[in-house]
Amino acid sequence: MQSQQNFSGPGDQGGAIACSQCGSPMPKEMRFCRSCGNRLGEGPAEYTETVRFPNANSANGGGTSPFYPSVNGPLIQQTGWSLPRQRRRLGFRGMTWLWIVLGIFFVTGGGLSALFKGHRPRPAITMGDTRSYVGVDDFNTTDGGVTFKVVEPPGGPADRAGLVGGDIITSFDGHPVKEANEVMDLLGDTPVGKRVEVIYTRDGNFHSTQLVTVSHDEYNRLEREFSNRPEGRGKFGYESFRTTPVANAETQTFGVRLNYVETNGPADLFGIKVGDIITEFDGVPIRTRDELLSRVYRAIPRSSVQVTVLRDGQIIKIPVTMGRN
Repeated sequence: MQSQQNFSGPGDQGGAIACSQCGSPMPKEMRFCRSCGNRLGEGPAEYTETVRFPNANSANGGGTSPFYPSVNGPLIQQTGWSLPRQRRRLGFRGMTWLWIVLGIFFVTGGGLSALFKGHRPRPAITMGDTRSYVGVDDFNTTDGGVTFKVVEPPGGPADRAGLVGGDIITSFDGHPVKEANEVMDLLGDTPVGKRVEVIYTRDGNFHSTQLVTVSHDEYNRLEREFSNRPEGRGKFGYESFRTTPVANAETQTFGVRLNYVETNGPADLFGIKVGDIITEFDGVPIRTRDELLSRVYRAIPRSSVQVTVLRDGQIIKIPVTMGRN
């Protein structure tokens, strides 16, 4: 066993031991040198310091000797210490949080859908397959009654009755109408296949006609028949959105003005010019741009149609051989 030297200094009540290896002072109760790691009686070794706790005396049965934790029980129970309580955190990883957010999103969306399910407005046009159809694109309220932009499909009730886009319906099946929803309500109450009288105005003049309503299935059949027509659709050589409807009651001028004519297109080749007001197309009065486009599509490609135009105050009838769209 290596000898240790006693060391006493001012204020040192119990004295100290000098390390025999490096000469550093160390408390006498310590068996390791904190400077060089010399183990008392065994020479240099790995340094391990005895742990002291505030409640070591009571935990170790009293006295002043160091407390050596047991391997058989938790350190906190042996010392009587109480560690500060830490807040527990949710141990969710990135993908878990993603699924949680998605779940909240869908649950919230479902709740809002259920909340507003009963407050959706009823569609203005579709009323189910049981209502009657007359073959126009849509009804709109206007001055004096109810109007529409185009008659479709070809061969439908309105087409057979001679109606065209821009006509204003004032009476339907003996009932005066002033708003679009009134016509829709009447169609909902009209049996399919019933012949009804329609009173309408065109260019300020009253007219009367009769039409036979059709079912939703028949309406769709007529549309498919025209869409699948083997001849294809006609081409006039203009652009529908580059037109202007004209309705001048003072000069009795009604039609659609062309603001563009395609160079070397059918209209251009046969003498149609920019600024011409088309009043009739193949014998059908033209009052809306949608009706003009519909009549162009109806025309058989490479067939000749007569186009009536108003140019510089003069009415001119021009035959045009249609192209294919």
